[in-house]
Amino acid sequence: MASQHDLIMTNKFPTGSSPKQPFSHTERRGSRRCKITQLMRIRPSDPERDPFEDMRGSVSVSRSGIFFQSSEPGYEVGMRLFVTMPYSQDPASMAREYLAEVVRRDDLPTGMFGIGIKILMEMGIQHSYHFGAGKSR
Repeated sequence: MASQHDLIMTNKFPTGSSPKQPFSHTERRGSRRCKITQLMRIRPSDPERDPFEDMRGSVSVSRSGIFFQSSEPGYEVGMRLFVTMPYSQDPASMAREYLAEVVRRDDLPTGMFGIGIKILMEMGIQHSYHFGAGKSR
């Protein structure tokens, strides 16, 4: 009697049978993704690169990564970024800034780019409040 491997290799299967191949999709993500839209401010961390500032909403978020769409052509795989999120111009907001790396760049049919970034480390809390030019005592 032929083994399953022999049957698969020769494409000869007994009548009424088919090869049993387990579904072998390997999930590479370390944590689940949530479809959350959160405003972000994104800019390159390398001063040698052409500077840009991109304001985008996330499409999906996990503990260690973010996927978003952008029309900015300057993103490249391996590029390091400063990401401020959740970004707000509210003076009392407590946004956090992160160092991230571009791990994915897809050309989308809309002409935009799908950008996947991996969070490398938290840089700290970004305070956006300003105190007016008050009189000193």
